[in-house]
This record gives sequence, structure tokens and C-alpha cells, in this order.
Amino acid sequence: MKIYCVNMKEYVDFSGGETLLDVYERISHRIPFRPICARVNFKAEDLRFPLFAPKQVEYLPATSESGRRTYVRSLCMVLYKAVADCFPGTRLHIEHSVSKGYYCRLSGGVEADAETAATLKRCMREIVDADIPFERKERLTEDVIRIFERQGLDDKVKLLHSLQELYTVYYRLGDLCDSYYGQLAPSTGLLGVFDLVPHMQGLLLTGFYPDNTDEPQQPVTQEKMFKAFTDYMAFNAVVGVSNVGELNQAVAEGKSADLINVSEALHNNRIAAMADEIAARYHKGGARIVLVAGPSSSGKTTFTKRLAIQLMTNLLEPKMISLDDYFVDRHHTPRDEQGEYDYESLYALDLEQFNSDLNRLLAGEEVELPYYNFATGEREYRGNRIRLTEKSILLIEGIHGLNPELTADINPRMKFCVYVSALTTISIDDHNWIPTTDNRLLRRIIRDHKYRGASAVDTIRRWPSVRRGEEKWIFPYQENADATFNSALLFELGVMKDRAEATLREVPRNVPEYGEASRLSKFLSYFKSIGLEYVPSTSLIREFMGGSSFTY
Repeated sequence: MKIYCVNMKEYVDFSGGETLLDVYERISHRIPFRPICARVNFKAEDLRFPLFAPKQVEYLPATSESGRRTYVRSLCMVLYKAVADCFPGTRLHIEHSVSKGYYCRLSGGVEADAETAATLKRCMREIVDADIPFERKERLTEDVIRIFERQGLDDKVKLLHSLQELYTVYYRLGDLCDSYYGQLAPSTGLLGVFDLVPHMQGLLLTGFYPDNTDEPQQPVTQEKMFKAFTDYMAFNAVVGVSNVGELNQAVAEGKSADLINVSEALHNNRIAAMADEIAARYHKGGARIVLVAGPSSSGKTTFTKRLAIQLMTNLLEPKMISLDDYFVDRHHTPRDEQGEYDYESLYALDLEQFNSDLNRLLAGEEVELPYYNFATGEREYRGNRIRLTEKSILLIEGIHGLNPELTADINPRMKFCVYVSALTTISIDDHNWIPTTDNRLLRRIIRDHKYRGASAVDTIRRWPSVRRGEEKWIFPYQENADATFNSALLFELGVMKDRAEATLREVPRNVPEYGEASRLSKFLSYFKSIGLEYVPSTSLIREFMGGSSFTY
């Protein structure tokens, strides 16, 4: 039998039962890197994947998107083993991505200080140097549950009970077992670059730099982002839903409506408190302009509309401006590295005209706002004139709101900046967090399919370009915000599940985007469905699912 090796662009013989690693070892002289995983018929698999039929195989380095995920997941299991070996009885919680790393807490009486970090890092280095294999296993779920019960992994036990699957895949590293959302490396020897340092009240685990695999990523300060995560995790603890197993249990017990109501109440409280702060600054002679920024599908539009309502209860008159209307004519739009129009670039906007209009408005003049016609790619003027009164406040929504260059001509005292993003705080289990980018991608897939006639293939294909734009134009300015709003909702992945799965099923198996669609579908399989009928019409998730009482 033969596989088609994409790396070599030719067929390679194999015997039934051989693994991808077995085949690689025979052809390693033909592949200019050491793979950490592979793409089999476009789906990411670990290198111990057994071959019993012809497949298309592409071996992937650690620097690829799937390879990076594999590297980080594998590091997490190494850290788990180090914690188990060095501090028996201590529980590891890997909570979220922040500061260019992965924030971890230890519970069980061990302080997450420099000495603890050094001890664990030393143990991790020994595990890596020993080049221990990650053994992939698949057993009856009831047997896996017993394994996890013996190891004290109650969160995984609760999740497996809620999924009601007959068989479960897990990994073994030495004498320790664990399960992960995705494949691991073939052995620990591939994980030579990492760091573990004290961070806030816990530890920060980092891998390599995206453009330098020889150096561990150094943390960056993101205190405001960290606080946004921490506040919502405290809320999750009060509600009693911190992971998917607990969420599924609450759904099974008929508590979906209660979860939705309390989550929506939290959003209301946060928006109202922000409006009160803005109003207080306004009455002191500042905050005449509120700039709302955030990455794609973060819910900026609904947030801005709800903030406007709360500002009105503070007796202010909000007037809205969309940055999209200040796009330059299409033929003047800058292009990215692939030669495509770069609409994420700051310089896709007419900064001079935008600042001129703002200053004229602040000076009390009447200004005719532009309208950008996306069909023709040209700016138009349709008689939309506004003038600010003594009670007026401008709300400006767009991805570049936190970039100082956007409003370089405006007095900083006149600005209040808000960063909005879906900072998902619920985890799959203690060792598997939910990437915020996955949450936003699922929102966008649903919205683009419902409102823009775009297939999941179209959205998935476009997503890497969107992410590059965010890394360049949005994320570097997160900490410039006066306030951060976490638009994630505790229940939303359960609400999105059925719609997202149906859209993802339309992705053909013979296109590269099938791999990402398959990964997202597997991720959604962890969640029980939650009915949309319980979600109020003002909810932020309605911007993507439909049925909102707001006009977009």
C-alpha cells in the first residue's frame, strides 16, 4: 500500500499497521525538518497514527499552526508530570493564554514562587532530556474514568460522564495518564525550548518564539487582560461552572435558563459600571469621545449599542461613528504580503479626514459624515450631518480604536478607550483551556454564513489573514484601554453548538479547510446543546446567532 507524501510530492510504500513515525524514519533524509505531527487527509494527527489504508500525509514542523498547538499541549503534560513527581498531591490548573504564555495555578498548599518554578523547570528539563514517549491509548471510557479517578482528576471524570462515549483516547507519559484536546508529540525530546516563571499568583509556561524556535518566549506585561480573565473566573466559581463537565451537568439538570440569566446580568452590570465611569469623566470636562476597539467577532457592535443605552440613562446623548466609513477608496487601500487588499491596516483609513472631522465636532461645528460604499469601494456623502451639543458624546467603533496614531490630533483627556474581546474563561478541564480565538472563529463562521452568504470554507480560509492583522494592528495596543470588556458568555458555546456543527458539516473533505473544520467540530462535541430560546434579544450572542432587537 502507498501513502501520498505531500512533502516529497510522491507516493511512499507502507505496510499495514505501520505508524506515521515508522514511515518518517525511512524517509527522514528527504524531509528537511523533524516533524512533531502530521496532517492526514487534511486532519491533524499525532505521529503514532497507524496506517491501514492509503492516505495523503503531510509531515508538519513545530512552527506550523498544528505543530505549535501540539508543542504546547505536549509541554503541558510534561509540566503535569513534573508537578506530580515534585509535589505529590498538588493539583495543576492551566487556565488561559496571557502575556505570551499559559497561566497556571497550583492548589494543594504549594506556593507558586521562584523556588517552585525553578524546581519544576529543572524536573521538566530532565523529562525532556530523557526523551520519554507519549503513548496514545484508547480504552473503554469506564476504564479511563477509573484511571483518572485514581489520579484525582475529578474534572476529567465529570467531563467523561457527561459525554457518554463508549471509548476515550488518552495519553500516558511514564506512569502518568492524561487527556488532551488534540494530538501530542511522539516523545518529550522534541520539546527542548520552554520556560516556566512566576507570574501574578501563579506560573507562566512559555514555548518558543514564532520566528525563533531556539529561544523561549519572554512574557509581556498584560495586567489589564489578566484582571479581565481573573474577574470572570471568580464569577465562574461563584456560579459553580468553571469547566465543560460542570456546564454539561448544569444543562442536564435543567439550569440553562438560570445560567443565561446570570451571565447576561453580569454583562449588564459591567456595561452600566463602565457608562457610570465615562459619565463621571465627561462631567469633569473629559471623555467626549469613547473609542471601542477589539478583534474580529468580539461583539464590538452590540457592546457599543448597549453602552449607548446606558449612557442615555446617565443623561448623555450618544452619537455613533463607524471607522469603516473612513476607509480610503479601494484603489488606495494598502496591500499585504500576498498582494491582497489589507483592510486590517490602520492605513486603510483616511486618518487625516477622520481627525479633521473629530476636531471640528469637538469645536462645535456641524460635520457631514462620510459613508463607505462597500459595493463600489468608494466613499460617498449622503447628507448625514451631526453637531455635538453640551450633552453629546461620540461613540466610535472599529478595530483600531486603541492605536494612538488613529486619534493623534485629539487631546488624550477627551478620549476614553475600551477594549472588547471574547476572553473565554470556562475550560474543558484543568489541563485544557479554550482558546479565545476558537470562540471568535465559531462566532464568525455562524455570522458570515447567516448574514453574508459565506461558507465555513470561506471564513476558515480568510481567518489566518485576519489573525495576522490582529497581531499587528490590535493586540499590541490592548493595554492602552481605560477599560476592558469581556464579551464571552458562560453559555455561548452550548448555544452555538448545533448551528456551528451544521455549518461545519458542509465543508468538503477534499479541501485543506476540512482539517480546521474537523478540529472545531471535535471541540464542539464536548458541549451539550443549549436552546437559543432562553437568550434575550439584547444578548451580545444575538449579533451572531440572529434574533437581536438591535439593528446592524
